[in-house]
Amino acid sequence: MTRTSDRLRRLCSRREYCRSDVMKKALDALDGDRNAAEQVVQALVDEKYVDDLRYASAFARDKASLAGWGEVKIRYMLGTKGISKDIINMALEEIDAGKAQSRLEKLLETKYRTLKDDPQCRLKMLRFALGRGYGYDEVTDVVERLMRK
Repeated sequence: MTRTSDRLRRLCSRREYCRSDVMKKALDALDGDRNAAEQVVQALVDEKYVDDLRYASAFARDKASLAGWGEVKIRYMLGTKGISKDIINMALEEIDAGKAQSRLEKLLETKYRTLKDDPQCRLKMLRFALGRGYGYDEVTDVVERLMRK
């Protein structure tokens, strides 16, 4: 078991992992022994190698700034990792709303250039932005502004 916890410590010291990801790795390494895996994960949490808030904050920052994801998609993906709603809300508060709005506008301007002659341009732009995880209200405002130009 110490080999497993040492290996997981090394992994967690290189990048952020959430509790559920570390649990899956521990279960795989310990051949499905849930009790031993829970002990290893709890030790990593106690030693601050694993912290769901730290993971969620890093995930939200990276996906918002690098991948151009919106709040809805980030919230959903963190939820699938088993992160609590309170932690997700705290992580999303760290995202700069102004930058997110300008990123959405830039994404849609680029998409509009490729679709401006398409009769379904408005629909395709809405679908594109919603798929990126932005809210319907914020998307429709930007799309309507672009369509008026």
